[in-house]
This record gives sequence, C-alpha cells and structure tokens, in this order.
Amino acid sequence: MRDTLLIALYAFLGAVASGGLGALALWPLRRRSLTASLAVVAAVAVTAMLAGTLAVAWAMFLSPHDLTVVTTVVAMAAVVSLVTALLLGRWVVARSRALQIAARSFGDGGDFTAPDGPATAELAALSAELAATSAKLAASRERERALESSRRELVAWISHDLRTPLAGLRAMAEALEDGVAADPHRYLRQIRTEVESLDGMVGDLFELSRIHAGSLTLTFSRMSLYDLVGDALAGADPLAREHGVRLAAVRVEPVPVEVDGKEMSRVLANLLVNAIRRTPADGTVAVAAERSPDGVVLSVTDGCGGIAEEDLPRVFDTGWRGTHARTPPAGAGLGLAIVRGIVEAHQGHASVRNIPGGCRFEVVLPAAAS
Repeated sequence: MRDTLLIALYAFLGAVASGGLGALALWPLRRRSLTASLAVVAAVAVTAMLAGTLAVAWAMFLSPHDLTVVTTVVAMAAVVSLVTALLLGRWVVARSRALQIAARSFGDGGDFTAPDGPATAELAALSAELAATSAKLAASRERERALESSRRELVAWISHDLRTPLAGLRAMAEALEDGVAADPHRYLRQIRTEVESLDGMVGDLFELSRIHAGSLTLTFSRMSLYDLVGDALAGADPLAREHGVRLAAVRVEPVPVEVDGKEMSRVLANLLVNAIRRTPADGTVAVAAERSPDGVVLSVTDGCGGIAEEDLPRVFDTGWRGTHARTPPAGAGLGLAIVRGIVEAHQGHASVRNIPGGCRFEVVLPAAAS
C-alpha cells in the first residue's frame, strides 16, 4: 500500500511540473492559432506521463533496459499525439477561416451563407447564429430602404402640398394689398381656409413625429366603444353631407375598452375622413364595433372601389397616397400612418382589405379586463 502511494505521489509531482510548464507555454500562445494550443496540450499530456514514469523509475530503481522500453513507448505516443493534435488543429482552423470569410458578407450588405462541409458543434452553432443574424439584418435593411423611400415621397408631396396654398395666399395677399380684390371678404375667408389647411398639415406632422420618436404619451381610461363611435360619427357628419355620403353605424356593441379617448377619437376621425373623401356621392360609409377572439374589432367600410393588391401593404406607410388621391384635398398621406402609430401604441394593430365595391379598414384593440 505504501509503495502504491509513493508511486502515485511521484507520478502526480511529475505531472504537476509538466502541467506548470505547459501553462507557461500556453500563456504567450493564447492569441495565436488554435493549432499551436492543441499541440501544446498534447505535448503536456505526453510529457506529464513521461515525467511521472521517470520519477517512478528513479524512485523504484528500474533497470536501464526497462527505462529505455518505457521511454520509447512514451516517445511513440508523443509523436502520434502531436500529429493528431496538429491535424485536428489545422482542420478546426480551416473551418474557422471559412466561417470568417463567409461572415465578411455582413459588411458588404450581403447575406450569410454557412460554409459547406462538417464542423464542430460549436462552429455549427455559431454558423446558425450568424445565419439568423443575417436574416434579421436583411429584414432591417429592407425596412430601412422602405422608410427612406417613404421619407422621400413624403418630402416631395409635402413640398407640393405646401407650395400650392402658399402661392394662393401670396396672390390673395397681394391683391388685398394693391386694393384690386373685388370681394375682400371672400378673399379673407379663402385665406382663413388655406391657413386652417396648413395648420392641420403641420399638426399631422407633429403627431407623426411624436409617434416615430416614441414620445406619444397615452392616458388610459375605461370607456364604451358605443360612445366613441357616436362622437366620431357626429364630428364627421358635416363632411359627409358636403360630399353627399351617408354615414351608418352597424353592429356597434357597447364594448368596454381601456384607451386614450382623445387619441382613439383621432383614429376614428382619420378613418372616417379617409373613407368619406374616397366614397362617391350617394355612397355609404359604415362603422362597426364588436367583440372577436382577438379582442375588440373596430371597422370602417367605404365605397372607394377597392385598392390595387400591390398597394395594400403600403396603405399605412408614411406619405403613401393612392394613385387617384395625389391631389388636394387628399392631404399629405399622413392620416393612416398616424392611425397605425396610435393603434400600435395601444398594443393593437390596424389592417385593410378589399371587399366588393370598396375597402374595409379594421382596428383590433385588446379587450378591457372584466
């Protein structure tokens, strides 16, 4: 028993000494290739076995012949271990370099494609993460391009819509100033109308900027959709009469919701104004509010004749206006973008789909807790 403990002690001391030397060798190589580190690890393992064997041989007074045999066996094991470590290291390094080259596509705006061939579990997991990140970046770049396109369109349309009333205001002001206006009161009324239009456009831009900046503050209160719809219909009635459009409330259930009353009234007003302006005279704009498995559905149906299928995904984009709505009083294409921003701030979502003869805009809101 005593001899076994001594052998274990000598072998342990030899292995510790080899391990310490290996750690000292690994420290300056920590930033070098993985091949060098694997070679050092293999060398440490073989050296530790050899050091332990020599220590035991010295303590047990083995014959020179036996010591030579043991040393030769350990040397052959060292050669095989080092060759194996070098081959494994070169294979892992080659796979790592292929992964590095594939990852460069991120900087070039391309998509990541994992290298072909087998890989270690860690490299395979890294490839999967890079592929997932590549997909997210591609989607982000696509959204950025779409937003940039919307910004350019918005700037162009806003510039056009501002230039027209400003030119009219200048002409009317010059006429009043020169005293050549036949009916000054009519000019003043027209100036006030144009100013109110410009004020509404600036208000929409301010609201949209708050939504995009995430600074839209909501004050939630419990109320009935029946009351919201009733107030919105009353507010839109003069515009509907002017356009010869009928307003109808169908299936309006007194469903309670937790919303910001002011902002949701703006949502309904924007949807109704949009529907009235695009519905021909003698047409009908219908409003409905009812429960659904997803929450509470508030819908506005118009008689616009439908929207082109390729334009449906862009209806709620900032600055978008249909091909037949590019002239006043269509506005700057901000109303539906504001609708989506306010609804999403309420943890809901807005959508649109074609129906026979028109469109149906739907707003889904979370149901109020009982």
